[in-house]
Amino acid sequence: MSSQKGADYMIDAKLVQAAYESLKNPGGGASLPKVKKKTGRPILYIFRHAQSYDNIRRIFSGRRNSRLTPAGLKQAQELAEKLRGEKIDLFITPPLKRCRQTLDVVKKYHPQADMLVSKDLLERDYGDLTGKSKLKMMKLYPKKAVLWRRSWDVPPPNGESLKMVWQNRIKPFLKNWLIPKMKQEKINVGWSATNNTMRLVRMYFEGLSIKDMLKLENPYGDWAEYEIS
Repeated sequence: MSSQKGADYMIDAKLVQAAYESLKNPGGGASLPKVKKKTGRPILYIFRHAQSYDNIRRIFSGRRNSRLTPAGLKQAQELAEKLRGEKIDLFITPPLKRCRQTLDVVKKYHPQADMLVSKDLLERDYGDLTGKSKLKMMKLYPKKAVLWRRSWDVPPPNGESLKMVWQNRIKPFLKNWLIPKMKQEKINVGWSATNNTMRLVRMYFEGLSIKDMLKLENPYGDWAEYEIS
């Protein structure tokens, strides 16, 4: 593995702790924010895909097409039951099996909703780490692996940093396409997301610092709601 230089900040102990806790309990994050009082403005519902085989094996998944586990399919069904009473006009998803499988279950209760599959929503590219064990990399390269997994501007070898994903794909998608579309057409959107892209969306709508965003672990079977004003 090649060395990486630089970061916009020093990695603190809490960030290291978050990296190790996510290995112990992926998908074990705290409950997500909901709109307290709906005013009729468009709402974005964003949820992390349910548990995949790469998740339970602690594999750097990225662009890999890992499928949902039986537990993941159950989580997707529970999520679908919770969201069935919400009005969703459009679903969006990256072209990844784990996101599509989760969405297919949720969408059964919203047969009228359109669906958009976009490469702009893809998970970060882990480059040379793709398909490798996170546990093994943390043992072999304890400091570098934390940077590769939880830094803002240090990409994995031949991969993408979160900063690159934000600036090149997610931020333009949000600001230039999704938010204007929701406002103009007055539609609610459901987004079947990956863990890292959901962190970036939460950073934007919740006004989080980069450090706080990097510590997030998005839970399975839950969703965040954001009113578009």
